[in-house]
Amino acid sequence: MSNSIEVKIENKVATIRLNRPEVFNSFNREMAFLLQDTLDECEKNAAVRAIVLTGNGKAFCAGQDLKEVTNPDLNPGFKKILEEHYNPIITRIRAIKKPIIAAVNGVAAGAGANIALACDIVVAHDKVSFIQAFSLIGLVPDSAGTFFLPRLIGFQKALALALLGDKISAEEAEKMGMIYKCVPTEEFETTINALALKLANMPTKALGLIKELYNQSMTNDLEAQLALESKLQIEAASTEDYAEGVAAFMEKRKPEFKGR
Repeated sequence: MSNSIEVKIENKVATIRLNRPEVFNSFNREMAFLLQDTLDECEKNAAVRAIVLTGNGKAFCAGQDLKEVTNPDLNPGFKKILEEHYNPIITRIRAIKKPIIAAVNGVAAGAGANIALACDIVVAHDKVSFIQAFSLIGLVPDSAGTFFLPRLIGFQKALALALLGDKISAEEAEKMGMIYKCVPTEEFETTINALALKLANMPTKALGLIKELYNQSMTNDLEAQLALESKLQIEAASTEDYAEGVAAFMEKRKPEFKGR
């Protein structure tokens, strides 16, 4: 049984670790399918209320394992790589109604960078770099890089990074709005743990609905978005966590959300 994906569930947080450190956690077919299965399991598991995606070793993820695509006996072809590997990973990340933190522990390149940027909250330490490496080997960005990056940092900056393949430090990435936060390396684990625990103890149903609203805002017009806000606010107001939140506010105590 492969160990290219490691999972640990503790304190309502599932930590998923990409575990091919010898190739900077680059994806092969097996790891891509295992990550999809792991995300599905986290979605179904009521004991999981927040997810952390990170990597083992020196890298978060270097994208596609080029040894796989250059080996005629292993290469599934780019059509399968995109339609069966990366596209399903991205759609799962966005569809799961639980918050997902990308804890970027090292270089995030190519598809690895774009998988990180598809997550809900991206935190990196100050020795991390991000690179849209595709053009440097004659390819185009995939894994929704052309969707999320222009929306995060603007059309001109995103296009330049895709064309030039510039390496961007985590500090630069935070300043341009590409990621949520860059933290000192020595504070990275503590920051991730605190953030994940905070999310895991918040009203999970509401967080999932917020995520849905922001997903739809990418393509909705104002009228459609206002209608969706109304619909999902009514849904949120029917949850046990909403009742607990109001009761705790009125009683001037800390709420105890159950994710229901």
